[in-house]
Amino acid sequence: MPAQYTEEEVKKAREVLFNEGIKMRYQVAGKEYVDTSLKNAKGSFAMAMQEYVTESCWGSIWTRPGLELKTRSFLNIVMLCCQNRGTELATHVKGAMTNGATEDEIREVLLQAACYCGMPAGIEGFRVAAQAIEEWKAKQVNDGHAIDPHTDVDLSARLNADDV
Repeated sequence: MPAQYTEEEVKKAREVLFNEGIKMRYQVAGKEYVDTSLKNAKGSFAMAMQEYVTESCWGSIWTRPGLELKTRSFLNIVMLCCQNRGTELATHVKGAMTNGATEDEIREVLLQAACYCGMPAGIEGFRVAAQAIEEWKAKQVNDGHAIDPHTDVDLSARLNADDV
């Protein structure tokens, strides 16, 4: 027989998922973006969707172990590109950059998506992603977080005996 929970226990479970979800949303999409989304959800009708997204997507799925956040971002980029959901795609491209994805990785993910979901969706995905990447970079500069790209040094150069 399924477990029986009180209304208060269910409410508490939803509260935990919402709280964990909002933390994850802030981490990936940014506090400013999330707070604007919540503020724009005027009334209980629209707020119900924000609560659902926060609890289900961000609180229940994004917080699960098993996949790195960057991998979750790549999955969302592909699905949103295939669905031609430009607004959400832009959000998740920026989130992928925050999660450590590179432009090269995002390009390859979108090429893979275009191959399987069609060129029109892929072309639009590239348009949206290019703009999102530029916006993300500009925000990093404006926020004082811009860093020079990492240049890898091979092992032999790191272990130069003259430098020891």
